[in-house]
Amino acid sequence: MTEITATLVKNLREKTGAGMMDCKKALTENNGDMEAAVDWLRKKGLSAAAKKADRVAAEGLIAVAAAGTKATVVEVNAETDFVALNEKFQTFALHVAKIALESGADVEKLKAAAYPNGGTVQDALTTLVATIGENMSIRRVAHLAVTQGVVASYVHNAQAPNLGKIGVLVALESSADAAKLQELGKQLAMHVAAARPEALTIADVDTRALDRERNVLADQARASGKPEEIIAKMVEGRLRKYYEEVVLLEQIYVVDGESRIAQVIEKASKTLGAPVKLTGFVRYQLGEGIEKTQDDFAAEVAKMAS
Repeated sequence: MTEITATLVKNLREKTGAGMMDCKKALTENNGDMEAAVDWLRKKGLSAAAKKADRVAAEGLIAVAAAGTKATVVEVNAETDFVALNEKFQTFALHVAKIALESGADVEKLKAAAYPNGGTVQDALTTLVATIGENMSIRRVAHLAVTQGVVASYVHNAQAPNLGKIGVLVALESSADAAKLQELGKQLAMHVAAARPEALTIADVDTRALDRERNVLADQARASGKPEEIIAKMVEGRLRKYYEEVVLLEQIYVVDGESRIAQVIEKASKTLGAPVKLTGFVRYQLGEGIEKTQDDFAAEVAKMAS
């Protein structure tokens, strides 16, 4: 029988992140075979992950990765904000964002992609769940690319480089100098982080949201008692304000407080000596849209006491 040395245990622990005693048991069960021991731990991890899968994971990190004319942003969730400070969790999130540069904006394809240390992204996630002891998930991923130009990225509330609570991508199509485009893209991404646009152009506004807004504005205008033809003009005037709130190209640039984003792009085209087109953006905020459970601590204590 193969001797289970301290070095073997150490190597397995570094490879999987599992506890020392678990690593020793895995090696003992598999006669010192490192790969078999890794699989054994993963199987145990699957069991551990299943027990945690019903817990709400609304914390974690937003990670971004960029490479020339393309970039990705991904949300990796965990149960507590403390995990965002964990080096293993941070490394995993960064790896996932970089892998998504090739796998694209499909979570299932991303989870099935190869992970640097062997196995798939899903395998690595399962191991991480078993190691850290919290439910985790890759919630969503977005990918932007341009034929010529840059996709700039920005992370707000950064925990580490390219990791934070808000991640933004901005795609600029242009033949202008890449470094100057990156500078412009970074400024625009910071604007997106602050202004929270919902659409790139007026034509991109969700029709249901627009109809709802139009109905609300019409009801407000009717309260004035004015004729319907006047009300129609009032609604259209107020919709302009709505567009300035939700449409990126119509928003007022937070940097100067007076120019519309469309004007900023127009001015940049003249300054950089080549047409610049803002072709897309993505803004991810950690946990948005996830219903977080509010624990009743008093009730929990009372239940334990009884």
